[in-house]
This record gives sequence, C-alpha cells and structure tokens, in this order.
Amino acid sequence: MDLFSFRKPKNELESTTPGEQQNTPFVPEEMWKKCPKCNTMLLTTDLEENLHICTKCRHHFRMNAKQRIEMLADSETFVEQDADLESTNILDFPSYENKLEKARQKGGKESVICGKCNIGGIPTELCVMDSDFMMGSMGTITGEKITRAFEYATANKLPIIVCTVSGGARMQEGIMSLMQMAKTSGAVKKHSDAGLLYITVLTDPTTGGVTASFAMEGDIILAEPDTLVAFAGPRVIEQTIRQKLPKDFQSSEFVLQKGFIDAVIRRNKLKKTLIKLLRIHGYNKGEKQ
Repeated sequence: MDLFSFRKPKNELESTTPGEQQNTPFVPEEMWKKCPKCNTMLLTTDLEENLHICTKCRHHFRMNAKQRIEMLADSETFVEQDADLESTNILDFPSYENKLEKARQKGGKESVICGKCNIGGIPTELCVMDSDFMMGSMGTITGEKITRAFEYATANKLPIIVCTVSGGARMQEGIMSLMQMAKTSGAVKKHSDAGLLYITVLTDPTTGGVTASFAMEGDIILAEPDTLVAFAGPRVIEQTIRQKLPKDFQSSEFVLQKGFIDAVIRRNKLKKTLIKLLRIHGYNKGEKQ
C-alpha cells in the first residue's frame, strides 16, 4: 500500500477544510439582539416580554409608536385620530418622496400617532412619536396632528400625554416645519388655560425643534433612563465652543440634576406612574373631580 495515499479518518469535531460545507445550524438574526451598552446577546422574544429592556444592564431599547401605545393604553381602548393625514413633498425637495415611502414601509404613516384611550380606566388623549418614521422628525403633518390632539383634549376636558422621540424639525419642509413649534405651543397654551393636565414622556432621543416646543411645555416632564435631551447635540456644541463636554452631558439623568425635567422613570414603572399622576390631579372616569 502506498503510504503517501493514506488519509486519516474524518473526525466530526475537527474543522472542515476550505470548500467543504459546514454543518452549522442557521440562526436568523431576527432571533437575537445585542445590547449596545453591555454587549449581551438577548433573545428577541425575551426582550419583548421585558418591555425592550436589557435583562442584564437595564438598557432601554427604542420602541416604535405601536409598541409604546400597546404598553401604555388599556387593552383595546386606543382609537386613532387623523390616521389619514400623511406628509407630502410640499416644497418639491429632491428625493423627499423616496424618503417618505421608505419610512412608510417600516410600518407607520407619519412620525406621530395620536388618539384617545383609557390609561388605568381614565380617558386620556395620547400622542406617541415614532422613531421608525424618519427618526420622529417634525414635519407639517406631525405638528398638525399634535395640534388637533390638544384641541380635542381641550374640547373634551381630557388630560393629554405626549411621548416624544425626535431628531428635530424636518429640513425637507423648511420653514413650514419650524412653524409647527409655534402652532403646537399655541394649542398647549389653550389646553393649559382650560386647567387641564399635560404630561410629557421624553424618550431617546428628544432633540431639536421638538425639545424647543411642546416636549418641554408639559406640566409634568418625565423621561426614560439614558435619554438624550437636547436642542443641539453634544457633537455640534463641542465643535462650536471647542470644549469637551462633561460625561453624560444632556442625558436624562444629567438634565434631571439641573432641574430641567421632573423625574426619570424606568419603562416598567411608567404606566403605574402615569395613572398615579392622573389620579392625583383629580381625573377619574373621564371627569376631573
């Protein structure tokens, strides 16, 4: 027998040679998510059951508007308003139609969903901004829907809760987008003049024109942990003033220390906190006592 023709029997534990197909089970990427804070690999199903909070370090993953509505509103009580309103390319901005279409393919029609629901049995107007739609950027329709929600809450003597997430005003709509800051603020003022409660819940990130208007005009301002709360982001500020900013600058914990917000609330305690605040302010079964 030719000694040089001898081949060692294949051991299943040995690695395969190049070109040979490996018998490795396929695991879809959708089944796992990596925590950006502690690098722990988390099962998607476990993450969803835990309200999208890391089970190891308690990092709060971003949620889309529908997920947050499901978390806050009592089961089967949310009735969406103005669902037919959608953004259009009012300034004929190049490629804006394509951006809008890509944003809608993620599942939402606009960067905010508004509607009436019960929270702990208390009728409440609820607006939730959506990071899946152009990072919650504020366009003309965004401002219009939020304004209408405040007007509805005022007319029906309802408290209103707004969950914010935004990268700022939508540049594709120019000054029309910036005008929404004044329009929404006017609606907030009328709601306040009627003696009604407005609570804001800041989620990561809340920046730009949204921060400079209705996000910071609540009677009570709550925020989730590690939320970026800013008008201009830290990179822009550092480049402007040419100085290094403090650690965790503009985080919700940092702005809480400076008195900019009222409390940082973990997501798993948020609904109970909102119910408690509504009851403290006299809301019970839709009527303020």
